[in-house]
Amino acid sequence: MAGPSPSPHKPRRKAKRAVNGESSLSTGRQPSARTPSFPLESFLWPARGSVSQWELLPLILMVAGLFRWAAGLWGYSGFEKPPLFGDYEAQRHWMEITTNLPISQWYFHDLQWWGLDYPPLTAYHSWLCGKIGSLIDPSWFALYASRGLHSPALKIFMRATVVVSEYLIYVPAVVVFVRRFSRLSGVPTWTASVALVAILMQPATILIDHVHFQYNTVMLGFVVSSISSMLAGRYLWSAVFFVGALGFKQMALYYAFSVFAYLLGRCAFPVNIPRLVAVGAVTAVSFAILLLPLIVGTLNDVRRGIDARPDLKGHRPPLPLFADLAGNLDTGAFYYPVVEQLVQMVHRVFPFARGLFEDKVANFWCALNVVVKLRKYPSNLLQRGALFATFASIVPPNLILFFRPRKLLLPLAFATTAWGFFLFSYQVHEKSVLLPLMPMTLLLAGGQGLGKNTRAWVGFANILGCWTMFPLLQRVDLKVPYTVLTLLWAYLLGLPPTSLSAYFQEGSSIWSQWATAFIHGSFYLAIALWHVFEAAVTPPPDKPDLWVVINVGLGAGGFFLCYLWCLGSLVLESGILPKSWGSKRDKTKMQ
Repeated sequence: MAGPSPSPHKPRRKAKRAVNGESSLSTGRQPSARTPSFPLESFLWPARGSVSQWELLPLILMVAGLFRWAAGLWGYSGFEKPPLFGDYEAQRHWMEITTNLPISQWYFHDLQWWGLDYPPLTAYHSWLCGKIGSLIDPSWFALYASRGLHSPALKIFMRATVVVSEYLIYVPAVVVFVRRFSRLSGVPTWTASVALVAILMQPATILIDHVHFQYNTVMLGFVVSSISSMLAGRYLWSAVFFVGALGFKQMALYYAFSVFAYLLGRCAFPVNIPRLVAVGAVTAVSFAILLLPLIVGTLNDVRRGIDARPDLKGHRPPLPLFADLAGNLDTGAFYYPVVEQLVQMVHRVFPFARGLFEDKVANFWCALNVVVKLRKYPSNLLQRGALFATFASIVPPNLILFFRPRKLLLPLAFATTAWGFFLFSYQVHEKSVLLPLMPMTLLLAGGQGLGKNTRAWVGFANILGCWTMFPLLQRVDLKVPYTVLTLLWAYLLGLPPTSLSAYFQEGSSIWSQWATAFIHGSFYLAIALWHVFEAAVTPPPDKPDLWVVINVGLGAGGFFLCYLWCLGSLVLESGILPKSWGSKRDKTKMQ
């Protein structure tokens, strides 16, 4: 009697399990290592083999949420600082105008008092939050009467909107990204959980959104969702999510070239015309849906006889962006109010009249302004200079991403491009450093993410980013949360000034290790000395901004090094160099 025929399907080979649930690739240690190398690993060490990821994930999210809520117990931007208060009042005021005014007046109303200057999705988000808040207490968003209101109950509600918005958009996006990127990189589940905690505890994001007060993580969450969709090969969803990011904050343009380069590369290698058409069509439809409420609402207001600019009586001067075209447009045409609305929105969202940079930010232009006073040059010349420098810095990483559209290159390409924008683009704010920090921090979830070299550079960028925002935080009395959150993150990841464990490991070039340690050590020492002198020494009367200027210069130099490291890592990881370089890379792999 013949035996059973063999199955035509080959059984799935079990992946080799790293010793103690770890991967030497992700931790930078030999497989025989049995002890954690930095405190965050120590905290999660007991869960590495005995706890399911579905048990560990809720604990991680609860702890991250607790830190966010605790950070929110501090003050915020503009607390009890009239007349305009600060970002907290701006966000509250947008809830006030979107819930009380016709939609056609949102971008025109009282622009001197925190006029709406973000894209429509921010306005819709403000409307939703304002509607929910008005159900609790209508006085929180009463038109005009609520200006400057900062009651304890309102503060709790506003803080809650940040946490809930983040946990609906950003946190799920990061969880899914870490899961996909770590699997793609061959990183074990427990190691990915360590990276997830490190990413969610990123100090700059908590300081700006949950202490200073903003909703940056909503935009960042859409961007992470877009990258995660690219990892999954869902390119249409990637386009949808990125339109959502642009629709929430225009700063998402920092990533636009990388999104375009990767999606175009995926359509070109090999040539896939249907995919290209589909991505373009979905992008156009997504923008149309984004603008539809604003367009329909404006037309409805016209039908009801509501004027978008009731403060102007009689002659209505043309809006700045299309003053030259005003004579060719029929102001009585049905489409004119829509054109006027869209032009005003673009004018508010892209404020070129504000100048090359806002306040003192650690980028190239502000640092150069210390030596060469740029404000004496024509605005058009500065705009062209910024455009040229920005393109020069972002073209190389995006050419690599276009010709090598590989999933594992996405965080590096996004980080390099965002650093280029932050350093050289027009109208940059201190808080814009969150944009390059986000994709750079996502590197922690990759194959070399928790190894010493990557951890050292990611940590250096984050700590330097927090430090460059110190003058902004100090102005609103937020020195304590800055100190606690920054030092806590440094301690958890074994970074200076709490530890030197992120430096010097076996298997890497001793010269590159010493160079990294010397560069980072010099900056950390300068930061420590800066804090001492800033607290103890009053600047001379003729140089009142001395410490801020030093902060700008050192910060810009450090960020440029981060740009170079990201670009160099991208070049090496992309495989565009000759094979002889690749063999060297294998021997001295950056862990």
